[in-house]
Amino acid sequence: MTTGAQTPPQTTRPRRSRLGRYLPLGIAAWLVLEVWLLTVVAGAAGGMTVFLLLVAGLVAGAVVIKRAGRRAFQSLNEAIQRGGSPERGGGNGLMMLGGLLLMIPGLISDALGLLLLLRPVQKAVSRLTERTLDRKLRASAAGTLGDVFQQARMHRPDGKVVQGEVIVRNDGPERGDGPAGERPPLTR
Repeated sequence: MTTGAQTPPQTTRPRRSRLGRYLPLGIAAWLVLEVWLLTVVAGAAGGMTVFLLLVAGLVAGAVVIKRAGRRAFQSLNEAIQRGGSPERGGGNGLMMLGGLLLMIPGLISDALGLLLLLRPVQKAVSRLTERTLDRKLRASAAGTLGDVFQQARMHRPDGKVVQGEVIVRNDGPERGDGPAGERPPLTR
């Protein structure tokens, strides 16, 4: 028996990006690997050694972040005084990231943090990041950046979605600005 009620239309969920799908799995695997490695090192060298390694990483990370922050602030002040913009380059940002990785408890994050403190690694990561961002920006100019930017959507009272864009014409005086008899027509 039917009641005459209409069934709502089936909605499809938007597709998740690869990063959104695999990032939680990668973080969970990284955490399990960190804990396993800490237990292996604690079994071989002792718990106090692991504790001292973690504290040393925390202190070293704080020193690195403070030093990189001072450098970034100093270069910003110099750029403002000479009236230009700060020098381009991710050296200070990558040093801060390396310091942050040192501060995170774990031996793998400490190793990655120490690698990011090396100048050749910083240059390689900087070049890779620049190429990736350049490629993404070129793709966005062609309109293929995916779901980062969406078109404006207007929801009608009946629930339908109308996609479109707003076009503004600026070829005449504003409505009401001209003489009393000469009003420009409204554009739709």
